[in-house]
Amino acid sequence: MTGVQTCALPICFAGCDAPVLLRGETGTGKELFARALHQIGHRRGRPFVPVNCGGLPDTLLESELFGHVRGAFTDARTDRPGLVALAQGGTLFLDEVDSLSPKGQVTLLRFLQDHEYRQVGGHKVQAADIRVLAASNADLAAHVADGRFRQDLLFRLDVLSLELPPLARRAEDIPLLARHFLARFAALYARPLPALDAAAEAWLLSRPWPGNVRELENVVHRAVLLGEAGHAPLPSGGTASAMPAASSPLHAG
Repeated sequence: MTGVQTCALPICFAGCDAPVLLRGETGTGKELFARALHQIGHRRGRPFVPVNCGGLPDTLLESELFGHVRGAFTDARTDRPGLVALAQGGTLFLDEVDSLSPKGQVTLLRFLQDHEYRQVGGHKVQAADIRVLAASNADLAAHVADGRFRQDLLFRLDVLSLELPPLARRAEDIPLLARHFLARFAALYARPLPALDAAAEAWLLSRPWPGNVRELENVVHRAVLLGEAGHAPLPSGGTASAMPAASSPLHAG
């Protein structure tokens, strides 16, 4: 269960290894869609490795992506594989790709040209058998126009593209996502799995969800935590208070 309607994804997106650029507001579920693409493609069962590009400082960028060999620098006491090696055979998901520094953009572009790399301090060229997916909530074309993002890198990443609308415009996804999060948090806290009844579903569909999927996840998480004896009431108005059971209940199924 991925929490997204994978049937809505174009079959060519899952049936090939071309890069995909996922666009959309913060919290629209870009990583969920990336995982769905991975899970319905031929690389399912292999690693899915997410990378927060905003957390890759220039000083550690190549080591984090490509790994290093013992002695490459002062604290390199052992060989260490990078994120690319960890994703071997599977998918590397580059989240917030717009936050890469100019050096990071050059490093990524060079790797994407032939999917080959060397560990920091190493001499052996290694081939990466991975699919690359990327996501951004920024207007990358505008970033290219003002010099903040390399056009050639955008061309490499944007072979296929998916625009994720805000959650309020994807009503069909709301019950699916809510059930997905209910199952996840019920399992996490070893509680009975609540069922999403008609009243609760109607309440969810009535909300504007300015925080998109992330806000929905938060609401469901809170509902599971506040529930007692298998009952998980949905919070009212996005606050920590619980709705009356008769108004919008989630009963254990």
